[in-house]
Amino acid sequence: MSANKVKTKFVCSNCGAETLKWMGRCPQCGEWNTLEEQVEAPAPKSLSLGLKDDILTPAKPQKLSSIHYNGDKRILLHMKEVDRPLGGGIVPGSVILWGGEPGIGKSTLILQICHAMASQGNSVLYCSGEESEIQVKLRAERLHVNDENCYIYAGSSIDSIIKEAETIKPAMLVIDSIQTMYISGVDSPMGSPAQIRDCTSALVRFAKKMNISVMIIGHVTKEGNLAGPRILEHMVDVVFYLEGDRSYQFRVLRTVKNRFGSTSESGLFVMEGSGLKGIEDPSKYLLRNRSESAPGSMVVACMEGLRPVLVEIQALTVHSVLAIPRRIAAGYDYNRMIILLAVLEKRVRIPFSSDDVYLNVAGGFRVKETAADLGIALALVSVKKDIPIPGGLMALGEIGLTGEIMPVSKIGPRLKEAVKMKFTRFLLPEGNKEEVTDFCKSNGLSGLLDSMVFVKHLKDAIEYIR
Repeated sequence: MSANKVKTKFVCSNCGAETLKWMGRCPQCGEWNTLEEQVEAPAPKSLSLGLKDDILTPAKPQKLSSIHYNGDKRILLHMKEVDRPLGGGIVPGSVILWGGEPGIGKSTLILQICHAMASQGNSVLYCSGEESEIQVKLRAERLHVNDENCYIYAGSSIDSIIKEAETIKPAMLVIDSIQTMYISGVDSPMGSPAQIRDCTSALVRFAKKMNISVMIIGHVTKEGNLAGPRILEHMVDVVFYLEGDRSYQFRVLRTVKNRFGSTSESGLFVMEGSGLKGIEDPSKYLLRNRSESAPGSMVVACMEGLRPVLVEIQALTVHSVLAIPRRIAAGYDYNRMIILLAVLEKRVRIPFSSDDVYLNVAGGFRVKETAADLGIALALVSVKKDIPIPGGLMALGEIGLTGEIMPVSKIGPRLKEAVKMKFTRFLLPEGNKEEVTDFCKSNGLSGLLDSMVFVKHLKDAIEYIR
């Protein structure tokens, strides 16, 4: 009876929420049957002495005016599509979290970043819990990475990784991936919310104390979110998502969180045999195989961060033989497509209820903004009526439920990119007329005003292509 009573708790495997008793539904995220019983464990005891002292020693408040800052000493990678989303390079002591679907290119890009760091004389420690040293070496040879300053460590113990990092003192530490790591003193299995949280916490403290940049690769769930507790994204300094369709070569590096820069920037890449290569002119790359004036093909200008990108929308409609017609959208929000079809049928009297409708964004790009509504609607009408789109035409505008065309943001950069790509005709919202006129006059593009048609309603835009 002298033995201490074992304390247990129930932890949600989806969000990491903790409760004292089992419940069928998690009170935090609402998921069913995700609460798992765990034995409460004391805080990790095997951390290095330096980290123990840092945890146990209370911090003292300082006056803001007495804190000295020596300037922004970022490490420039000379990889434009990575330096830009980072805000101008890697900040020493920062913790960067990378997410993305399996096989999308996370480990490939990180290894290229290791090469960029090592080639400048900075040492890098790459720790892999998923691959052996030989497997990492094979991928490095494919990417032509062979640096003396790049160290490879195959292991899953955070305690051992921190000890090796204290010995090597690298400028950057890479963890691939956090779901394969464990820390002693935590009885939860590898990959559990408790292990992920405590491992990340130890890495964050280590990065701040030693002023070493840490890059953490994380797995994602089937919904596309980072696996593990949501607090994981709050603990780190920067959160990146590498997105794209594995069937295509196009990749987008999106910034979700950045304490040292803007979240509006993004990086654009193409996957090649030698790794991910930055794209300087994404519009030219995405439109390289487009056929002019084909029914159902329309070009729209989307904003990817602060950069305009021209993409091709392809639509196809055929008479359905099913009781419930098919609706398939690739690279575009399915629910938004359903709304546009309803507006076309109700407000313009163009029926789609008996047709299978297929929508595709060429090149693997994902359209996430409503500025493409007008172009998509015109592509659908074009293929339904078998009307070729006039050559050199680009359309912009958000479509409301009443069929009105609403103005879009950042229309100036969109038009500038379209002019660069030799587009000569424009269908634009009436609400942007004043802004477009001022932009053209201030940028020496007054001659384009004669080729611009401003519309208030979807009916007016459809009459134009007819």
